[in-house]
Amino acid sequence: MSDTLQGALSQLKMAARHTEVPEEVLEALNFPKEVLTARISVRMDNGKRRSFEAWRCRYDDTRGPTKGGIRFHPEANLEEVVTLAFWMTFKCAVVNLPYGGGKGAIRVDPRELSRRELERLSRAYVHAFSSMIGPDRDIPAPDVYTNARIMGWMADEYSSLVGYPCPAVITGKPIPLGGSLGRDDATAKGGFYVLKNLLSEIGLENCEKRAIVQGFGNAGATIASLLHQDGWKVIAVSDTGGCVYDKTGLDLQKLANIKKERGSVTDYAKQISGSDIKTLTQDEMFALECDLLVPAALEDQITRDNAGSIKASVIMELANGPVTAEADSVLEKNGVTVIPDILANAGGVTVSYFEWVQNRQGFYWTEDEVQQKLRPIMEQGSSAVWSLAQKKDISLRTAAYVLGLERIADAIKAHGTQDYFCP
Repeated sequence: MSDTLQGALSQLKMAARHTEVPEEVLEALNFPKEVLTARISVRMDNGKRRSFEAWRCRYDDTRGPTKGGIRFHPEANLEEVVTLAFWMTFKCAVVNLPYGGGKGAIRVDPRELSRRELERLSRAYVHAFSSMIGPDRDIPAPDVYTNARIMGWMADEYSSLVGYPCPAVITGKPIPLGGSLGRDDATAKGGFYVLKNLLSEIGLENCEKRAIVQGFGNAGATIASLLHQDGWKVIAVSDTGGCVYDKTGLDLQKLANIKKERGSVTDYAKQISGSDIKTLTQDEMFALECDLLVPAALEDQITRDNAGSIKASVIMELANGPVTAEADSVLEKNGVTVIPDILANAGGVTVSYFEWVQNRQGFYWTEDEVQQKLRPIMEQGSSAVWSLAQKKDISLRTAAYVLGLERIADAIKAHGTQDYFCP
């Protein structure tokens, strides 16, 4: 078992210490309900056939059909997929969506494929997992290195297999194919609503408003922009090429343009003159003094090796699992507040839920309507987690898991547990 999966299951055990749930609930959540591994063969542009390993996991569907993204990544593996599906199970419960957790992946570097090869691979994934996915069973969405176009191909392929248009099978689609307005920036906006709702509680109401964002993809770039609009000074941003730092605050519009043109945020330091502008390593960036650190890239970025050097007052996890269980202990000991991923980045799955609802109704909402529905869900979830943390004197992460566990347990108990059948 990988350290990441062990860390995830340790959160389940920790949550169980702070609430009373039947033993059979914990027994059910210790293992995924269904996992499928497939070999996907694709004809490449040069005429050769190439095989790719792929997975789909439905972790738990007690509260409804499973929901979770599909990532294309060269380091994807089965245990990562299972861990992500576990996190999705709790994420949906924390914001009270009628879903369980799922996840999928293909081990591939999509940057090495042509557009035609990428389409063939995407459609082949649906063929391989067509018995597992479905609008009432398991609903995929975009994740790392997948996007709306890929989801559109996948939804089209599924519709071809069943013989009728079925947009509700996948979310995160292009708007003309049944996608929802507000989906692209939902993860970042959801996190921003959580932050705003908890600002005074976590001690950031009167801070200097210095923020660092790790990862400058869709979620990272959007949260940086939202923070800037709210009066924050974004002093450092990183991507796979490195980190750029300016203690006086980065010009985010110029940074976005340079990233688009040059491929890395580090080129900002070459293009923009200023004695305060520097390039740093990721660990050097994590060690900078700031009020808010937002990991918005991949999991396992803050570990026991670098957690002790972090000087941020608050960490908000927009990525899935960016802080390891060992690092969590170090951060808690050092007084760093962590807003956990299963709360902070739940805006993405919430608007995916909205898309699914709109697809099934055949009635679509404006972007303002989407935001009017998203904000109260994120605020209610964050307030519930904060209240539980204060009541039980536990961290926000443990409180989020307790809240999710209690909601999942209620659904399991509604079917009848040992206490019902053997009173």
